[in-house]
Amino acid sequence: MRATYLYGAGDVRVIDVPDPRIEQPGDALVRVVRACVCGSDLHPYHSMAHTHDGASMGHEFIGVVDEVGAEVTAVRPGDFVIAPFAVSCGVCEFCRAGLQTSCVRGGFWNDAGLGTAGGQAEAVRVPLADGTLVPVPVDEHADEALLAALLTLSDVYGTGWHAAVRGGVTPGSTVTVIGDGAVGLLAVLSARQLGAERIVLMGRHTARTDLGREFGATDVVAERGDAGIAAVRELTTGGSPIVLEAVGHLPAYEQAVGIVRPGGVLSRVGVPQYEAAPIGFGSLFGPNITLTGGPAPVRAYLEQLLPAVLAGTVRPGRVFDRTVALDDTAKGYAAMDDRAALKVMVRP
Repeated sequence: MRATYLYGAGDVRVIDVPDPRIEQPGDALVRVVRACVCGSDLHPYHSMAHTHDGASMGHEFIGVVDEVGAEVTAVRPGDFVIAPFAVSCGVCEFCRAGLQTSCVRGGFWNDAGLGTAGGQAEAVRVPLADGTLVPVPVDEHADEALLAALLTLSDVYGTGWHAAVRGGVTPGSTVTVIGDGAVGLLAVLSARQLGAERIVLMGRHTARTDLGREFGATDVVAERGDAGIAAVRELTTGGSPIVLEAVGHLPAYEQAVGIVRPGGVLSRVGVPQYEAAPIGFGSLFGPNITLTGGPAPVRAYLEQLLPAVLAGTVRPGRVFDRTVALDDTAKGYAAMDDRAALKVMVRP
């Protein structure tokens, strides 16, 4: 089969690899119907050292179950499924608590220890299928807009929702979202769904911030650094009570620290590309600011978010603005890296 591998910074190749097969009784084989490129995929795309063997890529996909192991009961061949970006057993203490990203038996796609490969491929072996996969009553030939919306539930919509939930968004909240990528825009959508009254979106790409306004942003701040901090603090009369950081780079975190109100919450879901960040007396401790967030347990939110997606009353799939064939996945990476595309869907 064909699968996407990264061999070093900027070196994306789609190559022939062995077909996946059932290895454990809890496995399922899923034929990928749609996958995509994530903003977090661009981090290794920028910085990964060259490797002879390459690394499989992709952690967001939807597809059809082709085969299941002897112990799988939750899905069966022919089921259309969503695969969250974390593999989880569904029964350990963390899964039962809705924290599937800390599953004691699970892990992530492209995980050598777990033996998983990436979703930017024609097919994927899914371990712990009963806990991981979510069957959906649709057909693989469903409307393209619905497929796009379902694909967001594998990561970016659930991650935006996680940011808003961990940030404590409730009816009437004032929220600032940092980042106009797919996660940031869907954090805006999520905050609006949770009842936020004022949503400030910090982003400087007009096509994206226009979509952010359609998703519910009431204000857009294009400035960065001190100018951006000053603009948000003026809009929010001294600082935002809730800040959702959806970028992952240190300047975005520092901007978040600069705009959060004393006693407020900073919810961080952008994958951190740094080790050290301000948390001391002058940044978070002194003003009694809560720092929260982390990798989203999207499996925990799927049943809650799915009905509105199926009904078409919420359309998170609008973040996809380009589709490429699997063999052209490298073009998708380049388009997102150049900011020529917001989020790229991959069609095997």
